Amino acid sequence: MFGRVITAMVTPFYPDGTINYDEATRLALHLINNGTDSLVLCGTTGESPTLTHDEELTLFKVITKAVNGKAKIIAGTGSNCTKTAIEMTKKATDIGVDATLQVTPYYNKPSQAGIIRHIEAIATATSLPIMLYNIPSRTGTNIEPSTIATLADIDHVVALKEAGGSINQFNAISAIAPKKLSLYSGDDALTVDFLKSGAIGVVSVASHLVGSAINTMIHSFFNGDIEQTTKIKTDLMPLFNVLFITSNPTPIKYALALQGFNVGETRLPLIPPTELEMTQIQTILNTSTLQKYLINN
Repeated sequence: MFGRVITAMVTPFYPDGTINYDEATRLALHLINNGTDSLVLCGTTGESPTLTHDEELTLFKVITKAVNGKAKIIAGTGSNCTKTAIEMTKKATDIGVDATLQVTPYYNKPSQAGIIRHIEAIATATSLPIMLYNIPSRTGTNIEPSTIATLADIDHVVALKEAGGSINQFNAISAIAPKKLSLYSGDDALTVDFLKSGAIGVVSVASHLVGSAINTMIHSFFNGDIEQTTKIKTDLMPLFNVLFITSNPTPIKYALALQGFNVGETRLPLIPPTELEMTQIQTILNTSTLQKYLINN
C-alpha cells in the first residue's frame, strides 16, 4: 500500500519559526521524484510535538493537494489523548489524506490493554488505514509483540513502523503478526536486518538525502542481489549514523540546508547542532563515497 520507502518528512520553517508551506511543497515533490513512495507528515521528524493542530491540518491540506496522488500521504494524527487522536484523525480524513500514523501514547504510559483500547477507539472512528508507530525511546512505553499481533486484527490497522531498535523484538513481531500487517523498519541503520526478518520497507529520515539509493538497496534485496544491497548499506551507514548524533530532526535539517533547502531550524526546545556536530555532518556529506548517492537539489 505504501511502497518500499516512506519518508518521514521534516517541517520547513521560516526564520521567524512559522511554517514555510511553499518549501514543504517543494520538498515533498522533490522527495517523490527521488525514490520516496509515501510521505509521513507531522511525525517525529516533522516536529509534531511543537506544531499546533491548525498547523498540522493546514500542512495535510497543502501537501495532499500538491502531491495529487503521486504518493501516499500518511498523516501523523496520534496523541497521548485518545479523544484528541480521534478528532485529528477525523479532520485528516475529511482533508483527504491516504492513511494515519498512530504513535504509542506517550508520557502517560498506558498498559498494553490500554494501548489496545486506544487503537480500537481510533479505528472505530475512521475508515483510513492505520500505521502503528512503536518508538519506546520517546514514548516511554513499548508495544509488546503479542500486543502488536492483537492490534493487527483490528479493522483498518494495516502497517507497523517499528522503531524499538531491537532486532530480537522485530523477529518476535514478525513471527506472530498476521500477514496482513505490513512491517516497516523505523530505523535506517537496521533496514536490511529487518528486511531479512520480514519487513517490506523503511520509514526513513536519510531518504531526504539518498532516497533513490535506499529504494535501490531495498529493491536489490528483494531481487536477490545481496551484493548490491550490502554495498549500498555499507556506503550509507556513516550517513545513517551521523543523522542521529543528536535529537532528530536537528541533523537532517542542517544537512538539508547544506543541500540548498530552506527548511530552517528546529523549534525550541530542540536547538541547532553544535559546531562539532555541524563539522561531523559536513564531513560525512563531503565524502566521495556519499557524494555519488546524494540527491541533487
